[in-house]
Amino acid sequence: MKMEREIMTVSQVADYLQLSEMTTYKLVQKGTIPAFKIGSHWRVKKEDLHECIEQLKKGERLK
Repeated sequence: MKMEREIMTVSQVADYLQLSEMTTYKLVQKGTIPAFKIGSHWRVKKEDLHECIEQLKKGERLK
């Protein structure tokens, strides 16, 4: 059984959203996609990403 990751890298988020890594990295840095840093590495909680997607689906503007 494949364990689903709760924490994603920028690369994994980019793949998931079908965006380029550069675009995803910019959205993370701007705070559009909620993320946090561990050392110099950005990480995104899958739960936060899903909330972000739901807001977009409702037509809410993100930062």
